[in-house]
Amino acid sequence: MSHFFENISLEDAEHIDRLTKLVFELRENRLLVLKSYGAADEAQIKLAVLEGAATEHPAYEAYLSASILNVTKAAIRSDLDSYLRGL
Repeated sequence: MSHFFENISLEDAEHIDRLTKLVFELRENRLLVLKSYGAADEAQIKLAVLEGAATEHPAYEAYLSASILNVTKAAIRSDLDSYLRGL
């Protein structure tokens, strides 16, 4: 079995490590926001606000937070993918 980090510099390995930890933290924080509203995704929180099942404040802020966390996670994953392809 080949070792992924075998031919990667320490600097590159540390950069990959930081990015993967950040992706993990973003994912987990998004899940915490969603869980606090019993939602599977951001759209469910927004729908609850629109239907009056959740108060606009702070539910709309939770919707925005979860959305931003998800978009940021996707952007960093894309950057990480590009970085790894360049190695």
